[in-house]
Amino acid sequence: MTPKRGTFINPPNRFEPIELVREAEDESEQTAVSTRYFRDNSRTILACNESPDVGFRWSLNPYRGCEHGCIYCYARPTHEFFGLSSGLDFESKIFVKTEAAQLLKAALHRPDWNGETIAIGGVTDPYQPIERRLKITRQCLEVLLAYRNPTIIVTKNFLVTRDVDLLGELAQFQAAGVYVSITTLDRELAGRMEPRTSVPERRLAAIEALSRAGVPTGVLVAPVIPGLTDHELPTILQAARQAGAKYAGYIVLRLPHQVKTLFVDWLERHYPEKKGKVLHRIEQIRGGKLNDPRFGSRMRGEGIFAQQVAHLFTVTRKKLGYSEAGMQLSSAQFRRPGGQLSLF
Repeated sequence: MTPKRGTFINPPNRFEPIELVREAEDESEQTAVSTRYFRDNSRTILACNESPDVGFRWSLNPYRGCEHGCIYCYARPTHEFFGLSSGLDFESKIFVKTEAAQLLKAALHRPDWNGETIAIGGVTDPYQPIERRLKITRQCLEVLLAYRNPTIIVTKNFLVTRDVDLLGELAQFQAAGVYVSITTLDRELAGRMEPRTSVPERRLAAIEALSRAGVPTGVLVAPVIPGLTDHELPTILQAARQAGAKYAGYIVLRLPHQVKTLFVDWLERHYPEKKGKVLHRIEQIRGGKLNDPRFGSRMRGEGIFAQQVAHLFTVTRKKLGYSEAGMQLSSAQFRRPGGQLSLF
């Protein structure tokens, strides 16, 4: 039976000196934990990225924590800054930025803002289940459309198609693009690994719907998990291309901080027969460790197996006719609504 949660455990917080240890663990009780939502009182909404291996400078995340529950999510350790765990807490205690649209409008209206591309969903998914009701991501897109400010979205959820009207309008100004993240086409594996995301077929359907509406659309094979999903790279790229994707990218599995603990525990529970192979292969691309945070290698890995993945991706992308360049968005149509019009 597909689990309701990505993990059954709450590993200790690296910032907290006290750890709660349960004498006995009831998996059914843990996975039945209901999701709770908390108001996030952030007074700014745009984060500036200075990492050299991330393809954007500005990002926006309407939610902290993610109910999708992807076991491999590199964002899980961010919950530790709230005194919570990167495990079950991350996927069941969600912080909601209710004033995101108002904060975004204020940021775009600043005289020093020049219409740079804003990435939505670089940390947590902007279309996780609660978005269906709260529509915070949609409100942000309405602001971006009013300013004609370019944006690129990364998501695993078919819900992105709800906003195809706004994305289609932005695309007319060369100001919108969407990458749909697909990790595997195996529905059973996806159900265990990323339990509350859209199933693989629905993600392919999202690519088709967005492409048909004229929205530049790509597939992000992320993460590629050595020894578990790496063999699917060509078939994922082919399925996405047939659905209409014109752009493609990939990221190799990252396991920062307690994500290592969570992933190893997940392998033991679901794929014990594959655990040794998967972990050994990860170590081979991470310099003998389960994680290598160094810029330049953390997204791709190093060594013979990392090179094989890179070569397979490059050859398949070219064979299928994907664009070798990334999405080219433009801020040429950026404007400030209500501002004084130029006389020239």
